[in-house]
Amino acid sequence: MTDLNTIAENYIAAWNESDAARRQALLKAAFTEDVSYRDPIMQGDGHDGVAALIDGVQKRFAGFRFSLKGKSDGFGDMIRFSWNLGPEGTDSVIEGTDIGIIANGRLKSVTGFLDKVPAQ
Repeated sequence: MTDLNTIAENYIAAWNESDAARRQALLKAAFTEDVSYRDPIMQGDGHDGVAALIDGVQKRFAGFRFSLKGKSDGFGDMIRFSWNLGPEGTDSVIEGTDIGIIANGRLKSVTGFLDKVPAQ
C-alpha cells in the first residue's frame, strides 16, 4: 500500500530544497520521470520542468518554506493534500491544495489549487 503521507512529505521536501544537486535526488523520489505539474499560475513537465518551477518560486519568495497543512488523503491512485508557504515561524502567506495521481509510489501528475494568495 502506498503511504500518502510519505508522498506528500517527499513533495514538500523537493519544493523546499535550495541545493540543485540534492533537489534532483528529491525530485526522483517524489515524481515519476514524466510528471506533469499544473496550477493556475505555472506548469512544468518532467523533473527539469518541475525543478525550473521550484527555482522560480524560491527566487520570488526567498526565505519562504513550504509545510504540510493537515493530513493527506486519497483513494485508488489519487492523493490530496494541502500546504502552507511563508517565512518560517510566521503565519502562511500563501496556501494551496494539490491533487495528484500516483504511479509506483510517486507523483505522476499534480494539479494545484491556490486557496489563499496575497492581495495584488
